[in-house]
Amino acid sequence: MKVMILAAGRGERMGNITKNLPKPLVQVKGKALIEWHLEKLAYAGFRDIVINVCYLSEMIKEFVGDGSKWELNVVYSEENPVLETAGGIRNAIPLLSYEPFLVINADIFSDFNYKKLKSIILHDTIDGYLVLVKNPKHNQAGDFGLLENNFLALEGDILYTFSGIAVYHSRFFNQIELGKKMQLLPLLNSSISKSLIKGELFDGIWSDIGTPERLMAINNIN
Repeated sequence: MKVMILAAGRGERMGNITKNLPKPLVQVKGKALIEWHLEKLAYAGFRDIVINVCYLSEMIKEFVGDGSKWELNVVYSEENPVLETAGGIRNAIPLLSYEPFLVINADIFSDFNYKKLKSIILHDTIDGYLVLVKNPKHNQAGDFGLLENNFLALEGDILYTFSGIAVYHSRFFNQIELGKKMQLLPLLNSSISKSLIKGELFDGIWSDIGTPERLMAINNIN
């Protein structure tokens, strides 16, 4: 299974921290965010990684290189301008092949074990498999419900937050024109409403490093 790390965004909410530094290179506990992902992916047995880049892309490419430092094979999907999440994934599909692939937001920090997702099989009737987490303070309303049969729901008594970790089938993005900007949420909402998305709840360490305050908070955890 190939992996895509989403690393093209500007990270505007980080203020001056990302003025001259792409968010994937922000330091968390002494390492760049993207390095945590690469180390964990290598440990889990993944080898082929696609990273989409746009903002300060040369800095990311210089830091990661070809991935050999982590015994990985890294290639890059260039965007200019940034194509948003779904558009960026669609743009990278020729590099990902047309089998199911893992997608990870570069700007999250978590102790989730990616190896668990290597065994996920997406049948013809399933477009994706999302990892959900309990709602952080900045998203207390949640995103999606999780039914007993592991299908996701748009409504429910309890909604959870999408972690930014998921396995998708390439056909999920076929409806997007190559090179077109497209957000992910409308696609997810459509497929969830048709019972085409499954998932699981993760109860470990997870943080969306979206603001300086969240960065400080995660760095203060022992």
